[in-house]
Amino acid sequence: MALRNDRAVQAARDIELTEIEDGYTLVGGPDDSVTEQHDTDRIPEVDVDQEMLSGTGENPESWLMYGGNYEQHRATTADVITPDNVSDLELEYELSVGTGSSMEGTPIVVPGDPPIMYQTNGPNHMKAIDPREGEVLWSYTYAPPIGVELCCDDNNRGAAVLGDTVYMTTLDSGIVALNRYTGEEEWYTSTADHEEGYSATWAPVIHGGTIYTGSAGGEYGVLGFMAALDAESGEIQWQTETLPEDEWVGASREHGCGTTWMTPTIDEDREVLYTAVANPGPDFDGTVRPGPNFPTCGTISLDLESGEWEWGFQSSPHDVWDYDAVAPRVLIRDVDVDDGPSEMVVGSDKTGWVYMMDAESGRLHERSEEICQHINMWEMIPHISEDERVPFVPGAPGGNDWQPPSYNPETGLVYVVHQNYPQDLYWRYEEYEAGHPYWGGNLDDPASEFPDDWNGAITAFAAVDPATGERVWRDWIESEDDHYMWGGSLSTATGLVFNGTQNGIFVAYDGESGDRLWEYEFDVPISASPMSWYDPGEEKQYVAVQVGGSGWLRQGPRGDTLAVFSMDG
Repeated sequence: MALRNDRAVQAARDIELTEIEDGYTLVGGPDDSVTEQHDTDRIPEVDVDQEMLSGTGENPESWLMYGGNYEQHRATTADVITPDNVSDLELEYELSVGTGSSMEGTPIVVPGDPPIMYQTNGPNHMKAIDPREGEVLWSYTYAPPIGVELCCDDNNRGAAVLGDTVYMTTLDSGIVALNRYTGEEEWYTSTADHEEGYSATWAPVIHGGTIYTGSAGGEYGVLGFMAALDAESGEIQWQTETLPEDEWVGASREHGCGTTWMTPTIDEDREVLYTAVANPGPDFDGTVRPGPNFPTCGTISLDLESGEWEWGFQSSPHDVWDYDAVAPRVLIRDVDVDDGPSEMVVGSDKTGWVYMMDAESGRLHERSEEICQHINMWEMIPHISEDERVPFVPGAPGGNDWQPPSYNPETGLVYVVHQNYPQDLYWRYEEYEAGHPYWGGNLDDPASEFPDDWNGAITAFAAVDPATGERVWRDWIESEDDHYMWGGSLSTATGLVFNGTQNGIFVAYDGESGDRLWEYEFDVPISASPMSWYDPGEEKQYVAVQVGGSGWLRQGPRGDTLAVFSMDG
């Protein structure tokens, strides 16, 4: 099977990501979406029903959703790879996906003989893969409208699956449904107008026959929302705006942003979802939006059936530092606490701390010890005058940007990635114009001067006890090339934690101690979040990670590799 003759791969290659002022746009590409079939008869018929979705977190043979389960634990119950034998973990194969754009996604795996992997990457490209052989069974490229403007690359972070259908968000703020056996398009639904600045880059999640998706465009003065779509027809069932009218002053709400641009978390017991809420708009000029701008830079809970509000929490009120709350919320049940909630929603945010919230009420139980440094934190950025800029840590990328944490039930710890790099900003008044950037200022990356007390480390990878907020261990990541650690982590039932660095190092940590037990080096950055499954037909546990980086904020060279490691059971 030669991908050089794959029309869908070629269509993705023809879509050029072009850097423009304050963002990116897409140029070229196909007029219509393209499917290329290779060996679709190898895909076994498996009814992916609600019972399978609800149980995927306990099934070592499957990884049916972006976060590994509805609670976003990103943990596998496969137990072949252990701290004692991880040094023997070997590379099974490297598959070139052929497109070489943003590689921030996490594949999903449907169990079967063989299992089938659905893998996505930018720009809006999906493949069905036999993960035993590393062979592509079909490829698909969505044709986004030319001229779509994006703040931060042409990312696509993953797929969702139900029955005979697999789903993907699209860069023009839509969702496309594909027949998962053939790769042929079944329906497409737009959730917002991309010409106003809306987009979509995350993996959707499905529960009860409903697809849940969010909104992006927080640098374009849009109005954030969460949406629910019928998985069979694509019809929008409800669409809830994130900004309550009684919490905003005057007309500031109209372009107040508060987008929800990572995968929501599902609480099946309470029948609600939890989602992070990103920055207010404009990002840096707070003078045009007085008040706390609730619940931006925070967390909200919505009813699954109706979309009605349950609660909200805010970690950076009246934010002017671009301290989005972005990373998926982690739901943990039966937290061992002496006095307080036993079920918590954990939010690891750009502010550089981790917040433990009562799942029922949203009240803060604990804020963790600091993960990154805090230097000139909450200093008001200067207006216009570049001579008065104040370097601050964490900079606008965080703390924890989009990188999903993992929770390891074996260790009882949450693992988080926080940036630790100085930046500086200034704000200015800008008129809103639909479809154009609405930053209200500018960002220097890196800062023009580094603070004296900055420790020189660019990222921190850390373990946090959700019961107490204690930072149990921390690994400072230093990079001579100034590349952040930019992907999320994977936890295993044996107490391992996997993550990758922008220097191309894939690492297995001891989840208890933070010791590095195993490393594998690639030539290009790792900006994705790994996953794992066990294949009983091969009697092997696999770990997969996309390798190739992404383009935003000095993320290094591109690549197009799906790397799969394995160990015999």
